[in-house]
Amino acid sequence: MVDWTEKYRPSTLSEVRGNNKARDKLHKWAKTWDEHGDAVILHGSPGVGKTSAAHALANDMGWPTIELNASDQRTGDVIKRVAGEAAKSGTLTGGTSGRRIVIMDEADNLTHNADRGGSRAITDVVKSANQPLILIANEFYDMSNSLRNACETIEFRDVSSRSITPVLRDICRQENIEYEPEALEAIAENDSGDLRSAVNDLQAVAASNGKLTADDVVTSQRDTTSGIFDFLDDLIKKQDAEGALKASYDVDETPDNLLNWVEDNVPKDYQGAELADAYGFMANADRWLGRVRATQNYRYWRYATDNATAGVAASRRGKKSGWTRYGPPSYWRKLGSSKGARNTRDYIARQIAEESGISMSTARREVMLYLAEMTHHCKNRELTVAMAARYDLEEKHVSFVTGSGKTTNKVQQIVEDAEELKEQSAVEHSGGAFEGSFGSKSDDEGENVSEVEAESEAEDSADEPEEAETEDEGDDGGDDGQASFGDFV
Repeated sequence: MVDWTEKYRPSTLSEVRGNNKARDKLHKWAKTWDEHGDAVILHGSPGVGKTSAAHALANDMGWPTIELNASDQRTGDVIKRVAGEAAKSGTLTGGTSGRRIVIMDEADNLTHNADRGGSRAITDVVKSANQPLILIANEFYDMSNSLRNACETIEFRDVSSRSITPVLRDICRQENIEYEPEALEAIAENDSGDLRSAVNDLQAVAASNGKLTADDVVTSQRDTTSGIFDFLDDLIKKQDAEGALKASYDVDETPDNLLNWVEDNVPKDYQGAELADAYGFMANADRWLGRVRATQNYRYWRYATDNATAGVAASRRGKKSGWTRYGPPSYWRKLGSSKGARNTRDYIARQIAEESGISMSTARREVMLYLAEMTHHCKNRELTVAMAARYDLEEKHVSFVTGSGKTTNKVQQIVEDAEELKEQSAVEHSGGAFEGSFGSKSDDEGENVSEVEAESEAEDSADEPEEAETEDEGDDGGDDGQASFGDFV
């Protein structure tokens, strides 16, 4: 069966849905490339059309494409050899304008530990490229600061459900599928933000129904949940290796989701050596899934499924009986319950990254830990106010860092004082919210006097140089010997 996401991939930018501003900005970047010569980063959530837009642009411009996907072998040497050579000028492989476009997917993975010099190498390629270069990323702030600064940036936002519905309607028309409008709206609403998932869901539901109804969409979701529990019972207690593998064919779950279900429920019935063997097969499945993510070669899914099903079933020793209460993966529950906290954490990390010129992951792993310790329960109040001012934090953000209740008067007053500090800093043009904010008060009053008055004061103070010097040495900003956040930064 042909994958509809590939069959109906946009062939021109005009067919890209849900990101009109980003689409137009990308087109302008290409049309004016000879003037600026910059690379561009397309960033946004998975499934919003970044890669499709890049290839559609290439079709519109008549530029041949050279695509470099993420892989475990994408070291600095590989990037310089493959992407570097591709990004140099050449006429033999150029299009009608003598241009070709280099598309690098998953560019945000370049900053991972296994990268081995890839981030630095691609930054060098970007700066020296003589051909248009598009970097595609899901996590914009996981990319190095130097790489982000060397490129133009275009954000692709989540696709709204009202933009997804017309796409689904057009696919149904071309596939001669009868449908109820409510069915398409239900799919679009369930997958709001992710156009690719919506198309996949449409294909899955339409494959088994002559006419698509709203009940089909609901029934499909219900059958998927019910089927997974029957499958777990077969896998863990009943079927042999071959039977478990065949049972997995009837479960509408991707191999990575299937592995999450198996991993969380196998320990409820397996023990000792059989559990150890089962975990060995699940580890093998995870390795194959990692290879899929790295290479985008989905043929490896079969090997992941073999290990997660047949391998786990083969690990069973003896008969299993009775009823076991299986449940959804705890990992999913944790993601759902912590979504609000993760959004708050990511906002703070993003503010720190932008202000300090570091990666978002570094801000999360390192800087936020120091902030939490230094401002614990807002005990160092002036420092907490300065932090809130510099990073533009609201009450929930201050509460998250300090561990204080966000509704307390203390946190509310800190946020109000931070707003005043920002206004004062803007008026005084101090160059930063922290400057002059750690003492009992600022003593830069001489900045507002006239030049004549300043000279007069200088002459008067010349008679008492030793006393003035003593006073200057004794003024440490009023923080009683405590290290300020300015010192930390």
